[in-house]
Amino acid sequence: MTTTLTVELGERSYPIVIGSGLLGGNFDLAEYVVGEDCLIVSNETVAPLYLDALRADLDGKQVESIALPDGEAHKTLATAESVLDALVRGRANRDTTLIALGGGVVGDIAGFVAACYMRGVSYIQVPTSLLAQVDSSVGGKTGVNHPNGKNLIGAFHQPRIVLIDTDTLSTLSERELKAGLAEVIKYGAIANMEFFSWLEGNIDALLAKDAMALAYAIQKSCELKSEIVADDEREAGRRAILNFGHTFGHAIELCQGYGDWLHGEAISAGMVMAAELSGISNADSGRLSKLIERAGLPIKPPAIGAKSMLDAMGLDKKVMAKRMRFVVLNKLGDARITADYDADRLATVLEAANA
Repeated sequence: MTTTLTVELGERSYPIVIGSGLLGGNFDLAEYVVGEDCLIVSNETVAPLYLDALRADLDGKQVESIALPDGEAHKTLATAESVLDALVRGRANRDTTLIALGGGVVGDIAGFVAACYMRGVSYIQVPTSLLAQVDSSVGGKTGVNHPNGKNLIGAFHQPRIVLIDTDTLSTLSERELKAGLAEVIKYGAIANMEFFSWLEGNIDALLAKDAMALAYAIQKSCELKSEIVADDEREAGRRAILNFGHTFGHAIELCQGYGDWLHGEAISAGMVMAAELSGISNADSGRLSKLIERAGLPIKPPAIGAKSMLDAMGLDKKVMAKRMRFVVLNKLGDARITADYDADRLATVLEAANA
């Protein structure tokens, strides 16, 4: 069964197609390629698994490919430059389409290059990790890391389509699966208590890669994100709630060195810290922590040190007028962004987490 959702952005609207067996010649992706030429951007892990299957969905098009090194440590300007070099060597013009085949790092880099090359060419997302399927492939956020901050260099650039073949999760490692569940849990925590309760009842099935449970979790996550992005494409307001736990989590990634902790692992500990900062009931914060633990994810950061984390958080993209802003919970299922936080409470949260 195939499900199609739409990210409603006027003339930039696009479908999210979710289903099993969509790669391998079973979906006409060529329809979404603007011209005759496309460049598939993948990595050294994913390309041997799914590159040929993706090519089969692009019948009639001129297809080139590039495989990037795998991992968050390679989400850099230098890696983006290697993709730009490939486009220039191939004499690509403005009707070339980039296709991202891989996880969040591949999708972010390919989208960023597409936003930059010739001031903007089309691109397509074909995410193969759970985290990319439920989060980074949807919404048009693209970019690379800077040594001093996560995703500080980037652009908003919407894809033409997001094609999610859930069968690709069969080759996903247990650690990567758990990391993706962090973003799934986030959607329930910030926007939908019914979904959060469903996750509590189905987390074991998700960890076991139950096909029906995963398909529902992916669909619901994409529905929730699509609705928020349609309301606030460029994160001027409500879209910022999607960063719940990310201010803390990005600081963990930066302090640890990109790639030591996976993004979802850092966000998990970050969500627990954000919940503590929120001052929600012990019952609500306890439910969130317990679900994260049941997903096999950390609820505390590594011993980075409170000062190091605070310094890293100062470069968060939500900082305005030199004041940090945080996504906090009013209660489970209901989030807001605020700069009106208690500095002493923040210090207490950081100290407790790093004890």
